[in-house]
Amino acid sequence: MAEALPQENGLYKSAAWYKTPLGDARGYIDSGDLRELWFHTGTACNLACDFCLEGSKPGDTRLDLVKLQDVAPHIEQALTMGVAQFSFTGGEPFLAKDMVKILMLAASHRPCLVLTNGTEAVQRRYKELLPLLTRPHDVSFRVSLDHYEAEIHDLGRGEGNFTKALVGLKMLHDMGFAVSVARHIWPDEDKAVTDAAFADLFRQYGLPPDLTLVAFPDFAKPGSLPDVPHVTTDCMTRYQDVESRKDFMCAFSRMIVKKEGAMRVYACTLVDDDPEYDLGPSLRDSMTARVSLKHHRCYSCFAYGSSCSEL
Repeated sequence: MAEALPQENGLYKSAAWYKTPLGDARGYIDSGDLRELWFHTGTACNLACDFCLEGSKPGDTRLDLVKLQDVAPHIEQALTMGVAQFSFTGGEPFLAKDMVKILMLAASHRPCLVLTNGTEAVQRRYKELLPLLTRPHDVSFRVSLDHYEAEIHDLGRGEGNFTKALVGLKMLHDMGFAVSVARHIWPDEDKAVTDAAFADLFRQYGLPPDLTLVAFPDFAKPGSLPDVPHVTTDCMTRYQDVESRKDFMCAFSRMIVKKEGAMRVYACTLVDDDPEYDLGPSLRDSMTARVSLKHHRCYSCFAYGSSCSEL
């Protein structure tokens, strides 16, 4: 077992946090000011996608569903730290009974972004969403649409969910909310052709053809260990500079998760399956951390510029 070593903010990490298996110094990101605070609403989902990076499915409890009372103190503290936006992911956020109440509170103070699959869970709460349109700050939605062809999207999400997602996307847009789309990066894809095909699809559904598309590679399932290159300190100084390192999400954002009833601060929206990215219970203290690029998903940020943020 690797020797435990202290981290700068008092938490303890394994030797692997600092060194690759070859003994090279790991790449890292020094935290800056908090600009975006994410909340993981829980890993329960109405779908059971076979590729899900969270392993979400109906009834899943790896991460607990959050309640308003869980979230409110962190919203309050983030406001004292100058946060610019609150963002929400899952699972499917609208399986949390308090989700609309949480958004009503958060959007009273800052703009909000919600990631959703766009299907029944959000559609059946149509009337509950309407008051969000009158909050002081905007609530926007990013709907998952893995491919512009129904057959490919539904391979991972289940038959009929392509159409359901587009119905949900159109519903939210027609209500007056800003919307964007999360899609997959496919092997050997032609980005220009893919973007044009999505634009045509949006036109067919009466949506703006220039909706923002946020593209993601395959992040693999939680707890998996795909063979990817290690991001070293040399990588982060040879191919990145001071300014580009500030664009990594772990430099300006944190994610709050609920595990076994306790609210914890994690370094990134993509690494809640590794306890070494647990930065403790304090949001303020978490921003003093130096974050190691140890997780295999860190390579996606390094190689593809992957980011859940729209800031």
